[in-house]
Amino acid sequence: MPEAIADALQTQGLWFLAVGAFLAGVVRGFTGFGTAMVYLPVAAQILGPFEALTTLVVKDLVAPLIHVPRALRDGHPRDVVRLGLGALFAVPLGIWVLSLVHPDVFRWGVSLVALTLLVLLVAGVRYRGELTKAMIYGTGALGGFLAGCVGLPGPPVIMLYMASSLPTSAVRANNMLYLIVADLIILIVLWWSQLLVISALALGMLMIAPYLFGNWIGGRLFDPSAEKLYRLAAYVIIAGSAILGLPIWG
Repeated sequence: MPEAIADALQTQGLWFLAVGAFLAGVVRGFTGFGTAMVYLPVAAQILGPFEALTTLVVKDLVAPLIHVPRALRDGHPRDVVRLGLGALFAVPLGIWVLSLVHPDVFRWGVSLVALTLLVLLVAGVRYRGELTKAMIYGTGALGGFLAGCVGLPGPPVIMLYMASSLPTSAVRANNMLYLIVADLIILIVLWWSQLLVISALALGMLMIAPYLFGNWIGGRLFDPSAEKLYRLAAYVIIAGSAILGLPIWG
């Protein structure tokens, strides 16, 4: 592993990845979501799809753990279990799709899914009905499919909860817990499918430090009374990252 880390330190654009990891951490810390939507458009410019996905999962599994105790208090763990079970069935299908496409298709997918979510949220899409068990399982499954094919497990779940009438603290907690569960599922499926990029594991470990620092700052910034402010900040960062990640820039 020391040799792998030494090789990872030679990665071209390492500083660019670190900046992306830091910004993703800040957004994740004060909103409970947004890691992949910020980090993957950056990582996909430097790494292949499975390398980018591996680095994302490694750092994303470790750094947010500092927020788990608070999330378990504020959120609805039973709903998170239902979301996770839905994702478990759909992640393998998404990863199979990713194995068939060109890396540029991956970059387009990451950026366009992130931008679509952003447009829907800014447009004020709202779900006012009851969150049924079937709806939660289905949303988790859709998130799992997107996790496998474009590395974005969060958008369907974010739309479900942020467009609901649940308290901000519960929305943040559920999103955060679900994304940790989804990352664990992705890692297991990649390993099982022999698509886990070993060299990217070391690179992901290097990204933990800037991501953890960003998470800490984001957590300190979080204030339920400042909902509009933190959403606006997240939207701006997500939009910038998604647009920058489009293949049209080279």
